[in-house]
Amino acid sequence: MRRNRIKRLIRESFRQHQHELPAVDIVVNARSGARDADNATIVRSLEKHWRTVIKQCAPPQ
Repeated sequence: MRRNRIKRLIRESFRQHQHELPAVDIVVNARSGARDADNATIVRSLEKHWRTVIKQCAPPQ
């Protein structure tokens, strides 16, 4: 049940941010601590990771 909760949160977060993300393959591996984290904490963590992906894939200026 917890695994499905985390998968749903990841999918929804990706859906909300996909227009900002570069056209790359993304693999999300949840760590064991995610199992006990509340939804808000997981969503904040995902948003931080999406920003990191966006920065790392941005063209050099």
